[in-house]
Amino acid sequence: MTNIGPDATERYPMPHHQKLVFLKNIITNPNIEVGDFTYYDDFDDPFNFERNVLYHFDFIGDKLAIGKFCAIASGVKFIMNGANHEISPISTYPFAIFGNGWEKINEVANLTAKYPHKGDTIIGNDVWIGYNATIMPGIQIGDGAIIASQAVVTKDVPAYAVVGGNPAQVIRKRFSDAVIERLLKIAWWNWDVAKISTHLKLINSVDIDALEAVGG
Repeated sequence: MTNIGPDATERYPMPHHQKLVFLKNIITNPNIEVGDFTYYDDFDDPFNFERNVLYHFDFIGDKLAIGKFCAIASGVKFIMNGANHEISPISTYPFAIFGNGWEKINEVANLTAKYPHKGDTIIGNDVWIGYNATIMPGIQIGDGAIIASQAVVTKDVPAYAVVGGNPAQVIRKRFSDAVIERLLKIAWWNWDVAKISTHLKLINSVDIDALEAVGG
């Protein structure tokens, strides 16, 4: 069973289809972390992915962390904390960044308040993000969630929830709360590849009892 399944280190796990990549293997930005087997499928060029992680400035230092076994469709965009502007003053214009005297506004202002940092963006495991969805800064998306095409995600998404719209709202949960709790304890994505390969039929079934029985 050790030879079953794709090689997680392959850039193109489907050699005939080079618009789909295991994302971890093309990332160059140290502030982006991606788990094994998460793929990105782009209509044009999968190397567009980092270009779609927007306002991700080194001096801010926020991270985009994506779990294992996620499916990310073409055009998905992640807005990072560099896009934030202050909204309490009369003007939202970022005068201070242009210097030449305008930076002195910083002497009488709290920069954290002026340019709020909403934290790292965290995408769980086994998450499906649909075409052209947008994820706003500091969002946390739970394991097993589904983000509908064109959704704009402005608040955290619970595990195994289906969300859609602008702003995205929970449409439904994929399972009952009790089942979700069981699935999160099973956490099949943390099994080794051999065990996943052995139990693929269960992972792709609705038999939670059977999956739970082998999950220990």
